[in-house]
Amino acid sequence: METAELIAKVRKIEIKTRGLSNNIFAGQYHTAFKGRGMAFSEVREYQYGDDARDIDWNVTARMNKPYSKVYEEERELTVMLLVDVSNSLNFGSDTCMKREMLTEIAATLAFAAIQNNDKVGLLFFSDRIEKFIPPQKGRRHILYLIRELLDFQPESNATDISKPLVFLTDAVKKRCTAFLLSDFLDSGDFSNALTIANRKHDVVALRVYDRRMEELPDVGLVLMQDLESGQTMYVDSSSKAVRKAHDTWFRESSERLNDILTRSRVDSVSVRTDQDYVKALMSLFAKRN
Repeated sequence: METAELIAKVRKIEIKTRGLSNNIFAGQYHTAFKGRGMAFSEVREYQYGDDARDIDWNVTARMNKPYSKVYEEERELTVMLLVDVSNSLNFGSDTCMKREMLTEIAATLAFAAIQNNDKVGLLFFSDRIEKFIPPQKGRRHILYLIRELLDFQPESNATDISKPLVFLTDAVKKRCTAFLLSDFLDSGDFSNALTIANRKHDVVALRVYDRRMEELPDVGLVLMQDLESGQTMYVDSSSKAVRKAHDTWFRESSERLNDILTRSRVDSVSVRTDQDYVKALMSLFAKRN
């Protein structure tokens, strides 16, 4: 992508997604995602009912009467965006491709995070770790992430969702909120990696899909290509049996994914490319409040 074109697209994404974060998500994001725990705030004179384990013995010794430590919720988060860049994202039958919607959602979450003074990091994955950008704060960093989201070219076309989850567990030491953004077209078993990652971190799954995955239209004989393997085949979409098989595949794969997410205790939301992802994010935030 040419530099001028890239700058223009970054600016367009910034204006749209920052506006959404400012006007819609300000309070919802803040309450939906909790901090890492309790941080020390101050000491005060011991009161009846205080936990004896919170007594500050150094201050107590100096003041000759008991003082307790007071804690408050630590609001600052580390947010990791785990973004699928496999070739299946480069498909869209309506107003945008899956990758374009994924980019907007990631940018919206990034702006919501920096409004909360959170650090944001980015991990691109296919069937390997394509690129890792460590978490930082600030608008300049967010614009850099958006530029990468718009212009990054992966080395591989395939998908292995277990790879970013294992990397997250091993490489990110402090507990973080990790948004896993993908179309989840992965026939492998990533349930164990997801369960382990969610024990250490707070993993949230965001699935983007196209309506043609949900329903195959009757348009006759069609040449189709698997964007990840490159294989092509003719499909008779006028056949009721073919359309029914396609519908069954989508329903069963969706049920399998939902089962994995439920067993791993991972919050999730799905959004179709011709639908409003703002409503999907709002429902996710509301579910966590």
